[in-house]
Amino acid sequence: MRTDDAPLIRLEDYRPSDWLIDTVDLDISLHPQKTRVRALIALRPNPEGQPGAPLTLDGDELALKALSLDGKPLDASAFTVTPQALTIPAPPPHDFTLTIETEVDPSANTKLMGLYRSSKVYCTQCEADGFRRITYFLDRPDVMSVYTVRLEAAKAEAPVLLSNGNLVATGEMPGSDRHFAVWHDPHPKPAYLFALVGGALDHVRQDYVTADGQKVELAVYVEPGKAGRAGWALDSLVRCMRWDEKVFGRNYDLDVFNVVAVSDFNMGAMENKGLNIFNDKYVLADPQTATDGDYAAIEAIIAHEYFHNWTGNRITCRDWFQLCLKEGLTVFRDQEFSSDERSRPVKRIADVRTLRSTQFSEDAGPLAHPVRPRAYKEINNFYTPTVYEKGAEVIRMLKVMIGDDAFRRGMDLYFERCDGTAATIEEFLACFAESSGQDLAHFARWYEQAGTPTITASGRYDAAAKRYTLDLKQSTPPTPGQAEKLPVVLPIRLGLVGALGDLPLQTSSNAYAGDGLVVLDDAALSITFEEVTEAPTPSLMRGFSAPARLDLDLPDAALLRLFSTDSDAFNRWQSLQTIAVRALVAAGKPGSNQQALAATAGALGAAFDGFLKTDALADPAFAAQVLRLPSPADIAREIGRDVDPDAVFAAHRSLSAAIGEALLGNLPGLRAALATTGPYRPDAASAGRRALRNELLGLAALAEPAEGARLCEEQFAAADNLTDRLAALAAMTLVPGARREALIDRFAEAYAGEPLVLDKWLMAQALIPESETLERVKRLMQHPAFSLGNPNRVRALIGGFAANLTQFNRADGEGYGFVSDIVIALDRSNPQVASRLLGSFKSWRMLEPGRRRLAQEALGTVARTPNLSRDVADIAERALA
Repeated sequence: MRTDDAPLIRLEDYRPSDWLIDTVDLDISLHPQKTRVRALIALRPNPEGQPGAPLTLDGDELALKALSLDGKPLDASAFTVTPQALTIPAPPPHDFTLTIETEVDPSANTKLMGLYRSSKVYCTQCEADGFRRITYFLDRPDVMSVYTVRLEAAKAEAPVLLSNGNLVATGEMPGSDRHFAVWHDPHPKPAYLFALVGGALDHVRQDYVTADGQKVELAVYVEPGKAGRAGWALDSLVRCMRWDEKVFGRNYDLDVFNVVAVSDFNMGAMENKGLNIFNDKYVLADPQTATDGDYAAIEAIIAHEYFHNWTGNRITCRDWFQLCLKEGLTVFRDQEFSSDERSRPVKRIADVRTLRSTQFSEDAGPLAHPVRPRAYKEINNFYTPTVYEKGAEVIRMLKVMIGDDAFRRGMDLYFERCDGTAATIEEFLACFAESSGQDLAHFARWYEQAGTPTITASGRYDAAAKRYTLDLKQSTPPTPGQAEKLPVVLPIRLGLVGALGDLPLQTSSNAYAGDGLVVLDDAALSITFEEVTEAPTPSLMRGFSAPARLDLDLPDAALLRLFSTDSDAFNRWQSLQTIAVRALVAAGKPGSNQQALAATAGALGAAFDGFLKTDALADPAFAAQVLRLPSPADIAREIGRDVDPDAVFAAHRSLSAAIGEALLGNLPGLRAALATTGPYRPDAASAGRRALRNELLGLAALAEPAEGARLCEEQFAAADNLTDRLAALAAMTLVPGARREALIDRFAEAYAGEPLVLDKWLMAQALIPESETLERVKRLMQHPAFSLGNPNRVRALIGGFAANLTQFNRADGEGYGFVSDIVIALDRSNPQVASRLLGSFKSWRMLEPGRRRLAQEALGTVARTPNLSRDVADIAERALA
């Protein structure tokens, strides 16, 4: 279905379902090509619905085999059926049951939605609307039902049979090679949370006792032979369960909790009640096949999906417009967990880097939308950084504004009031308005208005009166469908920094909420601080207290002061980032002054050098973040229009090399001091030391390529873990020549049987910023490690190339043409992966005219392709609007 044929779904048109389903009994007989699904559903009229309404059940490419009402076959004249819908025009006006039999082909399901096979394992993915590919149903999140599921399969093919809830029966099928398992989930849930798994799987398990004394059996299932890599995921699950009990008072509520890793998955993971299904890259880990970043991601995503048990499952969304209610809130929760498990300042910096690189660019382009969109044609296209990352920032702002205690009381009230329901943003915010006594009507504008606000700040100091006045203004640029923007609520944490550190804050302004918090909720605000004994440097947006851009024109000397004396770790990091951004933006524009960039390189080099000599070993993870410059894509976003990617990249490379040269003298000693000893450990302290050591390796490769290549070869040979080997490969990609190609080949040979590791190898090559990279990528598509049918492989190689600023944005347009051709080809088999890849064009309007025209032509080619899926057609239409 093309997007121009698809209905526009509007939030304002929501009305409750006319029918409800209280219970669902599924009997599923698994077969590679002919899986039989028998669904017995108990329906009743919804008192809030339209009396006498017809019953229309959703389907998607289904084949109906039989239909009975209250146990009796339904006459063909009493219903109509297509692969997309089953309608009974005149259903009974009272409670009744339907028995629906369908047949599906899991092996042919390349969309990876509904029931499909991954490496001979049967599995499901039903969010957002995949359940309708299994049976006809009221596939909407506000229809919540109690499920009992009987699974049957050939025992040799699928000795493990899993579904939601608790296992209540197992057995052999007399006279056959088949067996069965019955699962019952006592908690009502919408269809999108249904799951099943069947296959030959290994597992690791552990018993867990909740804070209220319930014994739970935890298990992580993986492909045979990989159980040794599942321990970290299981350990992460135990830690996040205990954390949720302590921090949010949430105990688990079933007898078992199962995690299953599969190798073909469109997303990262899925929170199905009691049976989380994961992309295997977010479960499998050992020192030889997973990096420090993988360990951290597994920890965070295991936590995210587990936290959904309450924020997403026990309390779900009334409709898909409320998606941020479960996703944004749960991202906030997993960020808090990781902050407590690791370093809070470092985690905050990493999250802000992600927000700026993904969500800020989305807000600045044609795909911008509010945290709660008002309309959609394809809901799968709204699983976006705006819903997830910006949604989490909105929750964080709420916590900053009302304080920790009121926030915890509000969460407790939300769990108490909304448990077992399909909730809305309004119901969520009402709990915090009650717990804090604050009117949050203005704050709710964050959910309705797209775009990234800019806070413009300036200050003036009256030495005689010992007063400092801070002037603040806010503005938000137009976004698609929202030309006029209203002021939003912006909590701004701040300090005034003197020569020796923070100065006391005294003011009588109503905008000052105490504890260094100013709330900007109008277009402009002036606030005066009294008894300021010296000319201060303002430290604004501490901890990144709001998802906004800050325009504060401080000279480099003042920013360097903040780096040295600010008590806020985030703003210490931000001060040097600001210096670098300002210089790179200027140098990345046509006719730029390269002498100014050289001066900035000198200042930053000196600051880095001094910092590394005195503070690096105290917190290497923070030092690694300080040393990492904003990316070329970040600089392109800051320039905003008529961007020349080659000029931006050249400026970034020049500054990085100059900083590397300034640090060369200290590199050997510091890298030696940072070397870890003993067996590999994925803990935060050890990972931090490796992060800084490898950041220095990359700078060395840019500053002195021959010496950098030698260090890369030496590190690759000596490394006892993938983190250091991959870092050596990544640094070596910066050094063209035979030595690079030899190391690329050595890496492939070392990991020939490890698909997840070879994904990193594919991506490292796709990101090489050289004109030959496109041909390299085309060759790699023929490599045995690559498959266009596996989402992980596509994201690694094709997605990696689309993230390559200079080569995706080649001046001849070949990069755009290559990616658009892949999108069209993928759309025939997996529209979700294709549409996400097409999202790589989201920033095309900011390019210089020549590239802008070529990108538009490539998008137009996609948009004109016959028989596009709704997923891809929707993205193309919105990108070109």
